[in-house]
Amino acid sequence: MSSDTTRDRIVSEADRLFYEHGYEHTSFADIAEAVGISRGNFYYHFKSKDEILDAVVGVRLANTRQMLDSWEAQSDEPAGRIRSFISIVVSNQAKIMRHGCPVGTLCTELAKLTHPAQAQANELFTLFRVWLRRQFVLLGHKADADALAMHVLAFSQGVAVLAHAFQDKRFVQREVERMCAWLDGIAVEAAQAASG
Repeated sequence: MSSDTTRDRIVSEADRLFYEHGYEHTSFADIAEAVGISRGNFYYHFKSKDEILDAVVGVRLANTRQMLDSWEAQSDEPAGRIRSFISIVVSNQAKIMRHGCPVGTLCTELAKLTHPAQAQANELFTLFRVWLRRQFVLLGHKADADALAMHVLAFSQGVAVLAHAFQDKRFVQREVERMCAWLDGIAVEAAQAASG
């Protein structure tokens, strides 16, 4: 196993374990066991759990940027892109119902711990916020784009928390349908304002 591959596997397994069990409740030994390496080999790649957390957040940011880029490529219209974001709670429903939102759970845990990496983890939400804000500007809602972006973020986090708490698939689907209907309504408002 090459050095790069081992490091990547450590980050990948740490990411999964931090999500499934929490950062605080995941040990070096847990990660080493998941990767199948000795603790000594583990320390060759990472000296502290905080170093691993930094790498995990970096990978999550890169993956999020890649996902946002793919949504840009898949739809020519901002409403379609926003709909992709709204629908993520359905496409990730099984994981969310088991473990909650990966971004929300990590940011919440780090905030409770007053961990120095909290600000770095919050960049994940900032990335979504900035991207959604740009989509709402393109949709014709420049004046309230940030408020609308935060509304969509709050929706996704609220649905994720309640899906995790109540394990209700129908609730998730129903809320996504309602949010998409709301989005259609504000898209029509913007189109009417632009043509009027």
